[in-house]
Amino acid sequence: MPKKTEHTPWTASVENLRAIQIAFDLGGDIPDFIRAVAANNGLSPSDQIRKIVDLPYRKPKRPRLTLSLKETDYAHLGQRYGVPAANKEVIREKIREELEAFYRQETGK
Repeated sequence: MPKKTEHTPWTASVENLRAIQIAFDLGGDIPDFIRAVAANNGLSPSDQIRKIVDLPYRKPKRPRLTLSLKETDYAHLGQRYGVPAANKEVIREKIREELEAFYRQETGK
């Protein structure tokens, strides 16, 4: 009797761990072009490539921008914003405000 595969919330994660990431060294303007098209389509560059080569992909339900910060980054930003480096939530809020201000300045909205 074949072994029955049980699907758990971790099944997709296990499958993703088995995936192999490949990288492409493309010359010229190709990487920037693909990133720009992906952004215009609301996709990650990886999902845009999946779309181009006709693989399944999903549009994100809640598109986010991410930023990785080290403790030295928090120290710099804390000094910049005049708050203690340990106050990470306030720093996060200040970054969000700065991104929104950048958007308004660049788009006139």
